[in-house]
Amino acid sequence: MRGSSASLPCEVIVVDNASYDGSAVMVGQEFPEATFVQNTQNSGFARGNNLGADAAHGNLLLFLNPDTEIGVGALGKMISAFQNKPRVGAAGCQLLNSDGTVQTSCLQAYPTILGEALDLSSLRRWFPRWRIWGNAALLSGEPVVKPVECVSGACLMIRRAVFEAVGGFSQDYFMYVEDRDLCYKVHRTGLETVYVSGARVVHHGGTSSDSRPESNFAIVMRCQSLLTFMRIRRGGLYARAYKFAMAGVALVRLALLAALFLVSVGSPEREKVRNALHKWASILRWAFGMENWVESYPLRVGSPEGGAVA
Repeated sequence: MRGSSASLPCEVIVVDNASYDGSAVMVGQEFPEATFVQNTQNSGFARGNNLGADAAHGNLLLFLNPDTEIGVGALGKMISAFQNKPRVGAAGCQLLNSDGTVQTSCLQAYPTILGEALDLSSLRRWFPRWRIWGNAALLSGEPVVKPVECVSGACLMIRRAVFEAVGGFSQDYFMYVEDRDLCYKVHRTGLETVYVSGARVVHHGGTSSDSRPESNFAIVMRCQSLLTFMRIRRGGLYARAYKFAMAGVALVRLALLAALFLVSVGSPEREKVRNALHKWASILRWAFGMENWVESYPLRVGSPEGGAVA
């Protein structure tokens, strides 16, 4: 986490999710004013952030990924959103990739079967304002503070009283979707989650690339977290329908990708197709119950994704 907040009274809390990579020594030497919380096991994004919140004292909480750089004035603009609009319960900012392009995932909709089944890059390009994506506010060229459904947990500010009232981040999720679940809970209190477009934060680790294969762990964990949201917020029948729908989507996409792979010999796009085949094969295995490890994963100690949460 980098950026300037020198003009704002704040406390910095760093939670290390059992990485034991020397973070405690580094923080103590370079940022002696920060509070360091050492988690003895990687218990996931939600619990790591909840531990940080427990150690905080301010009326506003900012959850920020360690691979971020805060733009000039970004925090002040987010704080102003709370001061100027009493109905604001949580706020997010405009997240940028390392190259300065906007991360469209900084705004999302609440998870639905239709949204997940139709999540195609081509459809997003053709219908960028479609409500199922939840990120139409990104297309506004003017500085706005606008109500949205979900903001990214990579940079999320929330009133402490609201965070405590909704029970913090739900620990039913090990990773993925816990930020969307938190925004959903804020909405149920009658308060708004808003997007502050003038606040910009660079999120280096948020860049996705079709040319870089995603791990089976990440693919399956995301599907399982979405299933958990569907079950908790939509009901068991809806969750089963989601899993069934994803099995059908995976079969269709695998058939199309297999055909494309066969005709893409010598094409620079072939590697992207290969990665897509890997992704949808993982989703199909999950949908047919062949990735059962994920159901008990949050109960395990440790994970392949160690690191700090600030």
